[in-house]
Amino acid sequence: MEAGYLGVGSMGQPMATKLLDAGHQLTVLDRNPAAMKPLLDRQARQVTTPREMAEQCEIVFVSLPTLEAFRSVVFGDDGLLLGNRMKILVNTCTVGQKFLSEVEAAMTPKGVTIVDCPISGGPSGAAAGTLSVMVSGDPATVEQVMPLLSLWGPTITIAGDRPGAAQVLKLTNNALFIISLVASSEAFVMGAKGGVDPEVLLKAISVGTGDNGTLKKVLPQAVLTRDFNFGAAMHILKKDMDLAVEQGEDLGVPMWLCQTARMMIHHAMLAGSPDDDISTMFRFVERGAGFEMPKTR
Repeated sequence: MEAGYLGVGSMGQPMATKLLDAGHQLTVLDRNPAAMKPLLDRQARQVTTPREMAEQCEIVFVSLPTLEAFRSVVFGDDGLLLGNRMKILVNTCTVGQKFLSEVEAAMTPKGVTIVDCPISGGPSGAAAGTLSVMVSGDPATVEQVMPLLSLWGPTITIAGDRPGAAQVLKLTNNALFIISLVASSEAFVMGAKGGVDPEVLLKAISVGTGDNGTLKKVLPQAVLTRDFNFGAAMHILKKDMDLAVEQGEDLGVPMWLCQTARMMIHHAMLAGSPDDDISTMFRFVERGAGFEMPKTR
């Protein structure tokens, strides 16, 4: 099956690379030529528009950072909807249930089946092939693409048989991660300013009840090294928490803590830049505390 990959940035590029590693032919498209170059150097083919990709590929994977970018590649003047060969669209983005339903409503009359496939694990997980893959969609189609999805990570969770269920699962995951990032930033700056070595904090808490995803990945990789380069931008956090709050409110669920975490993200972005790495949440709290944690790695 001819495959296309639309969006080969910090997440899409390593995920597309896994497909090439397994011997699959691949056609790619990204607005950044430098992002495509490593894949083109390995004999991936290039198209110039989403429509051209949908005219050449039976299955198209999409990894894009914003809803606006996704909407453009689907509904734009040269969008995927205008192609005539695509049969399966695999969405790896976090876009929320409402938007995905909109895409599904447009694609179904064209004979295109949506497989909803958001992922978790960050750029490092994508490069290592250790992503957590969350999937929902038509069972037969999911089974058909499963050999490709399994290239991204050993953990694949079926959320349901309709596109959108995996979005709810991913937003649940992301809400918890974002809250852990904000809470860990405050707690670790407090602990370090109180005189405890950050490495001692990490060692104790990682085997205690305070353990979380931020301590497993963001803190050791990007904060204790003082590199602040985990590989994901703050505006992605904002988009994900906006979607999580919207999802919860649509369902009548109080989202008090998520609202607070979203406010922290907004303040951090205003103090810096939407493109700042998510690990700079620690630096934002440090500035407020008038204290800087030491480099320990």
